[in-house]
Amino acid sequence: MTVSEAPAQTLSELARLGARLIIQRAVEDEFDAWLGRSRYERRPEYQRGLCNFDSGLRNGFRPRRVQTAEGELQVQIPQVREAAEPFVSRLFPRGYTRRLLRTEPLKAMVVGAFVRGLSMRDVESLCDEAGLGKLSKSSAARICAELRERFVAFQRRDLYGISLATLFLDAIYLPARPEGPKEGVLVAWGFTETGERALVGVCLGMRESKEDWLELGRDLTRRGLGAPMLIVADGAPGLIGAIEELWPRADRQHCTVHRLRNLLAKLPKKERDRIRKAYWHALDEAISPPDGTRRLQVLIDDLRKASYEAAAACLTDDLPALVVHLRYPLRHRRRWRSTNLLERSLGEVRRRTKVMGRFPGETSCLSLVWAVLDLIITHATNGATFTDLDRQHLYQLKCQPAESSNLQEVTAA
Repeated sequence: MTVSEAPAQTLSELARLGARLIIQRAVEDEFDAWLGRSRYERRPEYQRGLCNFDSGLRNGFRPRRVQTAEGELQVQIPQVREAAEPFVSRLFPRGYTRRLLRTEPLKAMVVGAFVRGLSMRDVESLCDEAGLGKLSKSSAARICAELRERFVAFQRRDLYGISLATLFLDAIYLPARPEGPKEGVLVAWGFTETGERALVGVCLGMRESKEDWLELGRDLTRRGLGAPMLIVADGAPGLIGAIEELWPRADRQHCTVHRLRNLLAKLPKKERDRIRKAYWHALDEAISPPDGTRRLQVLIDDLRKASYEAAAACLTDDLPALVVHLRYPLRHRRRWRSTNLLERSLGEVRRRTKVMGRFPGETSCLSLVWAVLDLIITHATNGATFTDLDRQHLYQLKCQPAESSNLQEVTAA
């Protein structure tokens, strides 16, 4: 679909995405300047442990709604703790009501169009069609260059300050070039040990081979990311091999949703609902990895008795990795047993790219994926809340091997 064929609602959506990007970045830049350091940048040595000199610690985000020329938008306002006073944005001063915030529709449209992967000529045409006037090449180049710089900074930033409890790995296939087959874009994000969401990697993966995943993992390690406690991924052999080579001591959870899809594909339609219910019942009721294994083994035996040998073999394969999540805090198990959270975010990427056809190149493709995922993942309000018991549980997991009987008792409790 060409730009001229794009429906009016697509233009509106692009403007809203661009406006939200601009406002979100402006608030975060203002917060970085107020705090005295950028995100993930560690405090200077002389400030650590000295509360009198500490300018505060990041403490997630709080959603605020704002009326703009592009409609109502939700922006995530950075929060701070252990600071002498709270952070107050100039865009959202004290006593702020949901009044109209004046944005630059032209700039919003340019950014929205750029993250969609359009060329400079397409951007000029899009602005004309939207009735926003002519755009100088220097203005468009400056705005687009700024967004490119932000993506490059994301790719190069220091990751030493991030300790992941859970890392989710998945990929999406997109037409990254004007011609040729779709290519994989590899994505890595997770929950930190403090419960915050963190998008840590977006890169091109071609065919999602073991070498592609190794390259992503080595880059994360080189920039300072330590081994996560739990890694959640599908059962692709190349991905499994890369995880075992990169993070041999981390727990690996085979995505339970991917495994169920594979299992149901080997069954007649009349049996699928029954097996689906039995599968989830086994995982939902299990209190520990051994208990989960026993319950799934009952289902495997049932499949064999019914002569569904291929389905039984499918469920048996990599069975220990299906129940690893049962070692972790009870309140987070359902969230951490599949890559659904990441898949939903990648679905947003797919929805935004569907109207445009092909990207002009890999830089535009990766910039779009990063821009959308950064808004969806990094600024989401539903992080992982760890209770004192959860933190104790995670600490024990770090200190004790998987076969520890003491840990099994804690998990079951």
